[in-house]
Amino acid sequence: MEPGTPVRAAHGFDRRMLEALVCPRTQATLRFDSARQELVSHAAGLAYPIRDGIPVMLEDEARRID
Repeated sequence: MEPGTPVRAAHGFDRRMLEALVCPRTQATLRFDSARQELVSHAAGLAYPIRDGIPVMLEDEARRID
């Protein structure tokens, strides 16, 4: 892999994007769940979906977690 090549998980999500993304509700860091293709905010109790490699950071689209 050449330097500067994005590190991509399944479905093309660039995991380095996590460094820039935060939960829109709490501004907390997110955890990438590769099995579910979601970005999880434990602080907000929400999991934001990743569709076609693009994080959907809308509360209306997020799944509630316990």
